[in-house]
Amino acid sequence: MRPHGWERVRRFWEADRGLTIVLVLLVVIIFVLPVVLNPDPAGRLGVEFAFSMLLLAGAFTTAESRRLRLAAVALTAATLLVRWGAAGSPSNALAIGREATTLVMLLLFAGVVAARAYRSGPVTHYRIQGAIAVLLLIGLVYADAYELVHLIHPDAFSGEIGDAPGALTWIYYSFVTLTTMGYGDITPVHPIARSLATSEALAGQLYIAVMLSRLMALHVSTDSKNSSFGDSI
Repeated sequence: MRPHGWERVRRFWEADRGLTIVLVLLVVIIFVLPVVLNPDPAGRLGVEFAFSMLLLAGAFTTAESRRLRLAAVALTAATLLVRWGAAGSPSNALAIGREATTLVMLLLFAGVVAARAYRSGPVTHYRIQGAIAVLLLIGLVYADAYELVHLIHPDAFSGEIGDAPGALTWIYYSFVTLTTMGYGDITPVHPIARSLATSEALAGQLYIAVMLSRLMALHVSTDSKNSSFGDSI
């Protein structure tokens, strides 16, 4: 009997194939939106829509158990309500709530994707895509943290903040920091901002080393099991 509707969706996201969708969404948000969106209300709505898709993908990715799935969907729904409620409002308090709830969701999302990408099993191209997605999610987590700090302390950063939709400016700054390129067009001034920038630069370097070592360990472990199985036959 073939699975129907929701069952197909559930099985898709439980499989490693779901990591490909996550990576595609991240690439669109980080590399495509800054090019195609204008610094106007329509551009901001475009950013909100893209983030909504990413958060929904995060909820589906947690489909390991019914209870966890329901909790993820509820938290995602609350986050989306806050984000869209703040989208057309000039209220700074709503904007702070938007970034705070999104930060929590992105942290949980990164943890779930990391657990899926690095769990025991053969190293497939889906696993590699998941590992790359975790790196991009780290960049988004810090981008959201920078925007949150900027909303609470408007003078926390100096330089060319620009007219792009807020999230895109901080995504750019985050990945420049994560890769330790440091162009200098935006500079952290507040101690919290400086601490975040320092920790992100360190996290970027450490993650690459940890990612390579973990994937190599999984690959060697799988080869050893296959060799042992072959010898026993």
